[in-house]
Amino acid sequence: MDRLTTQCGLDVSLSVIGGKWKPLILYHLQDGPTRFSEIRRRVGGISEKVLMQQLRELVAMDVLVRHDHQQVPPVVDYTLTPFGKTLVQALVPLCEWGNRHRAQVTETLRRAASPDGRTRSA
Repeated sequence: MDRLTTQCGLDVSLSVIGGKWKPLILYHLQDGPTRFSEIRRRVGGISEKVLMQQLRELVAMDVLVRHDHQQVPPVVDYTLTPFGKTLVQALVPLCEWGNRHRAQVTETLRRAASPDGRTRSA
């Protein structure tokens, strides 16, 4: 059974936003047109090559629109489509969940990274 024909809509959603970077890119585009360099700065830690690839995929899925201003030096920005805005609306509760549970997740990850699996004192 392929991802688009399962009963769970999460499979469909993940086929659009799957991966580490796409949800973050979409979150940072919710306030309007954003230039490539600004997206890269906001997302942090993403390489230029990977960002270009992720943006191309989101444009191909009709989640974003790429606008080339035909200037020298090049000016390109990205905007959410109406379809993309519905996707960002679905991501907002996940962002809120992360904010509410940040301390617990951070502590759990810190313990998991510790060699003996126990909490270390400072």
